[in-house]
Amino acid sequence: MRLILVEDETDLGAAIKQVLSHEAYVVDWFLDGTQAWQSLKDGSTEYTLGIFDWMLPGVSGIELCKWLRSRQLTLPVLMLTAKDRMEEKIIGLDSGADDYIVKPFDMAELLARLRALQRRAAYTGISVIPQVQTRRLQIGCLTLNYNTHELTRLYPNGEKQILTLTIKEFQLLEYFMRHPNQIINRDQIINQLWEIGAAPVSNVVAAQIRLLRRKLGEEDSEALIETIYGVGYRLNIPVTEINS
Repeated sequence: MRLILVEDETDLGAAIKQVLSHEAYVVDWFLDGTQAWQSLKDGSTEYTLGIFDWMLPGVSGIELCKWLRSRQLTLPVLMLTAKDRMEEKIIGLDSGADDYIVKPFDMAELLARLRALQRRAAYTGISVIPQVQTRRLQIGCLTLNYNTHELTRLYPNGEKQILTLTIKEFQLLEYFMRHPNQIINRDQIINQLWEIGAAPVSNVVAAQIRLLRRKLGEEDSEALIETIYGVGYRLNIPVTEINS
């Protein structure tokens, strides 16, 4: 999952990003509200969640929320602020924030509130909402466990394969699972799995696909992750499995 974080306190922003990265989020961290607004306005990055500080240089977190909602964008937003008066909480929620956390806060509470937002989030297209109580994402024969970074694959004969994934393997397979049977090109994968400004080497996507296929035991077969030559890649999941 990709998350946009807008926090101008560098120590706090760095701490949040470190915790979220450990939880397998891809985090774009902005120190300035205007830069965050430009990224959101561009629309080329698919964010799952937003964390906005209330007071920011340039565009405030409140203004970012208002801009999102004025365009009918449903990105779930958690507002960070030192303001703890009821009137101010109401302003934040009425501006479009989905939840509110007052500084200082514990990182465990932050993660819990993000999980709660995920529970309520609606994704466009096929509904693929993680089961947050157990923190799992299931599509067809594949189940990702967010707590253990394990993949469980169920074969037609009833056999189960349980694999431990690296963070990048987990992020890559999660992205495919959120877009089953869709062709995804190299630029889309880079845009979703690497932070803004962290340009990877040219062959990194192909290398990550090879590593994931090897982990799945599919070095000589592309039955699950198919290469569409000259276009991109596709995760093949029978429609009957997705709709069952």
